[in-house]
Amino acid sequence: MTNFTDLGLSPKLLTAITAAGYDKPTPIQARAIPLIIEGRDLMGLAQTGTGKTAAFGLPLINRLMSQTEARKSKSVKALILAPTRELVNQIAENLSTYVSGSHLKVVTVVGGTSINTQIKRLAGGTDILVATPGRLIDLVDRRALFLNSATYLVLDEADQMLDLGFIHALRKIAPLLGTPRQTLLFSATMPKQMNELSAAYLTNPVRIQVAPPGKAADKVTQSLHFASQGEKTDLLMNYLNKSPEGLALVFGRTKHGSEKLKNTLVARGFDAVSIHGNKSQGQRERALKAFKSGEARILVATDVAARGIDIPDVSHVYNYDLPEVPENYIHRIGRTARAGKDGEAIAFCAATEIGYLRQIEKIMKTEIKVIGGIRPAEEKPEPRGGNRGGRKSAPHGGSKARSHTGGSGRRNAAIAKPSGGKPNQQRRRRSVRKPAA
Repeated sequence: MTNFTDLGLSPKLLTAITAAGYDKPTPIQARAIPLIIEGRDLMGLAQTGTGKTAAFGLPLINRLMSQTEARKSKSVKALILAPTRELVNQIAENLSTYVSGSHLKVVTVVGGTSINTQIKRLAGGTDILVATPGRLIDLVDRRALFLNSATYLVLDEADQMLDLGFIHALRKIAPLLGTPRQTLLFSATMPKQMNELSAAYLTNPVRIQVAPPGKAADKVTQSLHFASQGEKTDLLMNYLNKSPEGLALVFGRTKHGSEKLKNTLVARGFDAVSIHGNKSQGQRERALKAFKSGEARILVATDVAARGIDIPDVSHVYNYDLPEVPENYIHRIGRTARAGKDGEAIAFCAATEIGYLRQIEKIMKTEIKVIGGIRPAEEKPEPRGGNRGGRKSAPHGGSKARSHTGGSGRRNAAIAKPSGGKPNQQRRRRSVRKPAA
């Protein structure tokens, strides 16, 4: 299938996506849309930037358009869960384009904004709710929202939900939804634990994979520069001066370090903004708006921005710090080379990051081209203050990120459906952490 007209979408929806500039479906869209329209549960695996939002959004809207039942107070027909505020807003922005000219209503709920405002917006009910799990639970607990009429559930970036400990929230949310229910799970990677997640919440799902795990976007040119941690800031500024056009996304590992780097860049005359877990939702939205418009051409971010940012004009991604979770490297560099454009990803690597580099190259099954510096002897990272036993602090705004290959026993216990017996509370407390709103 090479055209949207071949996928079974309604004429009204085809008109909306044509007006939005959509031409031909991507591979994940071409394979997923007909199956979702049929009502099948589905696991979709595709690298970032391949159009997963339209892959589940278009058929979902297509089915809702055919329903004539009026919205009920505090109700929702379709629930889409995403791990970060930025991704929630990006999904909702795309869905709002698709529902243009229809009777369907899209509402978002995320932490960091007024819950009273969200309660008012939900009072009359909505057709599609896009939410982060933490804030959704807050609203349900306040009886501002009832989920029993939701017969569609989408889990987007499900692997990141596992990393951020959202499985506890999902176990609380899923039983509240209506039945029978169509459930869709989309992810950029498919760790082993995803099978347990699928078994717990999907019914006889179809699995679609259009890109192997660990594969970066085809049009991203990757390179590596070895440098000590103290040399990185000057090195970054040299690269930024070499490419004054376009937009540059710079990834740091910690909230404090990213904010400090942004302030240094601003002091040196660069138009830079930042987003991370210490920023309010309003600050994050203003920073992204300035970056998208080109008012600020540099965005410094933690991995909160590794997914959910869809800006076609991002020409460069700089990994100022290598990520501790190797899959996040792929998500990061996937923020460039979007919408068919070329992009460049440059990583800086200090001696304490050699181990991270090895893991990144292992999952990608390739070596990143070295364009500067001399590979240093590996040094073990120093334990960060306040972390007992030298545990690594999390790159996701405070939640502990786990490697996809580690701790499987704890996470498997968290994924499993509740049994009739009394659970081991001590083990559950160690395996899951209630996510922040």
